[in-house]
Amino acid sequence: MKTILVDAINAFVIKEEGIFEEMHKMLEQYPNRKIILTGANDEQMELFGLNNMPYEVFTLKHDPEKTDPTYYEIMLKHFGLDKSEVVYFENDLNAVKSAQSVGINAYHYDKDKKDLVALKNFISNNL
Repeated sequence: MKTILVDAINAFVIKEEGIFEEMHKMLEQYPNRKIILTGANDEQMELFGLNNMPYEVFTLKHDPEKTDPTYYEIMLKHFGLDKSEVVYFENDLNAVKSAQSVGINAYHYDKDKKDLVALKNFISNNL
């Protein structure tokens, strides 16, 4: 069963609001493991409440950033996952391209549109 990789800030977590509950409810429809990906450092983890999430959280504390393919290589190795075993959605287009460059099936989630129907279609069609 594939793992769903979830972008943290500007996707699952909305600044100054917390967890985007509609997205959380949508993700809960899937029995798959979910891992929240972020670049947050310790201070940002606290600021955005990332240390109190319903799913595992992975960060490399900006070393490297998610725009660097090395981030995804380290993350996959850390969890013992193969690129074919994950689907990922991310709001930063450069991070999407970075993940795709290492073979991860990644979707660009528009943080302004918040199109959960399109996101659910991507997830459902790629699990």
